[in-house]
Amino acid sequence: MSTPQSYEAAVAGSPQTVAEFDHGPQSFIQRFQHALHVTPSLVPLIVLLLSTVIFGLLLGSKFFSPFALTLILQQVGIVGIVACAQSLVILTAGIDLSVGAIMVLSSVVMGQFTFRYGLPPVIGVGCGLICGTLCGYINGWLVAKMKLPPFIVTLGMWQIILATNFLYSANETIRSQEIAEQAAFLQFFGEKFKVGGAVFTYGVIFMVALVLLLAYVLRHTAWGRHVYAVGDDKEAAELSGVNTDKVLISVYMLSGLICAFAGWALIGRIGSVSPTSGQLANIESITAVVIGGISLFGGRGSVLGSFFGALIVGVFTLGLRLLGADAQWTYLLIGALIIAAVAVDQWIRKVSV
Repeated sequence: MSTPQSYEAAVAGSPQTVAEFDHGPQSFIQRFQHALHVTPSLVPLIVLLLSTVIFGLLLGSKFFSPFALTLILQQVGIVGIVACAQSLVILTAGIDLSVGAIMVLSSVVMGQFTFRYGLPPVIGVGCGLICGTLCGYINGWLVAKMKLPPFIVTLGMWQIILATNFLYSANETIRSQEIAEQAAFLQFFGEKFKVGGAVFTYGVIFMVALVLLLAYVLRHTAWGRHVYAVGDDKEAAELSGVNTDKVLISVYMLSGLICAFAGWALIGRIGSVSPTSGQLANIESITAVVIGGISLFGGRGSVLGSFFGALIVGVFTLGLRLLGADAQWTYLLIGALIIAAVAVDQWIRKVSV
């Protein structure tokens, strides 16, 4: 039996043995799992590329044409913007069920302030942006200061904002022709321009720019690191000096502002100001975020992944439509992708356990 001295000498003299025990050779699956943990957006990117290739092989030039590919971007433009807002909230381990209602109410405010009160379209848009930010502030204050669950707060705000939307607008739609003649600025994000055979809108350009901006801010600024810290462990973030209440309120306010921009883009997309539009935006945004690899437990994922998630939905929708498949197949496959994405997230999280 070795003495304590010989034991200590053996341990001190063989650090490589201990290191080999902790960091032994990893299998391909383990390395792949670790890569997915480090880069969560890799999963939706792989799915996006595979689905694009499969539909491309099945449909040929009909799918791979510049017009078809940019049409996907146009179709996911609104969802992509709202998904950015949803991503910020879910990264803090919350959820926002009111994003769609905030988007629609903001668009209604833009239209009503322009046509009912006779304000210049620029001021009308500004009032809509303020409205969305204010709704986000209320959500953030209730979550951060009142310590209420985000699910309950945003579920209640969804109903309140939805009712306010219908009461304020009297359920009246401002027609596209009226807007085009008197306030074309409201339709700015719907204006199109061509690059070769591809057709883009300013709404698509805004969505891509927003994704890139948020991706940079979240990864390379102190505020972005605080967002991840709050989502990963709120108590630990507080102990390290992070003002978690301030971070949460700022996240919900920014989410509301982004939703207001989505409302402006929605006017450009459909041409009119309708209080009944965009009713499924909350569910569609959550779908894009989950498929995009952002963990519902918070603290892991990226806005870029949510963008890929929105594109995946767009690829499946257009691809199946061109194949002549029933629309229900789209819902079936998207539902399967959601469950698979959550399962993959659980599997990836085992790396950090």
